[in-house]
Amino acid sequence: MSSTRVFLLASGLARLIERERAGDLVRHGYFPEHPARSLHVQVTGDTGHLVLASHSVKDPSEDATEISPTQAEALLGLTAGQIEYRSIVVDLGDHVASLQRFVTPGPLDLVSVAFEHDAAVGEFQPPAWFGPEVSADPSYRLRAIAVDGLPSVPEGEVSNAALHNLLDALDHRDQEAEASPAQQAQGLARSEASFDAEEPQELDGLTIEDSVIRDLARSLQPRGR
Repeated sequence: MSSTRVFLLASGLARLIERERAGDLVRHGYFPEHPARSLHVQVTGDTGHLVLASHSVKDPSEDATEISPTQAEALLGLTAGQIEYRSIVVDLGDHVASLQRFVTPGPLDLVSVAFEHDAAVGEFQPPAWFGPEVSADPSYRLRAIAVDGLPSVPEGEVSNAALHNLLDALDHRDQEAEASPAQQAQGLARSEASFDAEEPQELDGLTIEDSVIRDLARSLQPRGR
């Protein structure tokens, strides 16, 4: 099972990365969560997915089904909360970091690193340009931000060491061959899928239009000849 560590990032450094790297605009819409599962819509660029996550302790899983832009927009309108951010992949050498520059519900900059094996999580030494770690704070999870709003973000200063460390990372990446679109997509998907894992929570007074979900499911099923 993959794991992810999440860190705050100073807005000035995030802005610098955004100027130097292309990114994808990502939107998430979250339906009310059940103890055993959760459902959300994710739109990256012009591509939409309906994502069903199981919270089984023994066998947690996440299944994503591609849907049309029209279906994605219709479902986003039914969700309990939404977020919008620009996702930018940064190559760290041995790992891939994903910067998330939030637009909705407000300004926030996070950087996350996903690990395929739990043993590598504790061995990772964050670069100097990373801010404080917030991996254990549930208020920084994507669903919590979408439904409850922005968490309280502490003020932080950017040191010269952090700035130079980031510039070195960007320069090193520019000197190497650009990653293929498939590699970039893999890094983005890995970070998004792991960071979006949520703990079960109750959302009173929120309902899902079950008929719309059922109709969408039927439209995604293969039709017999």
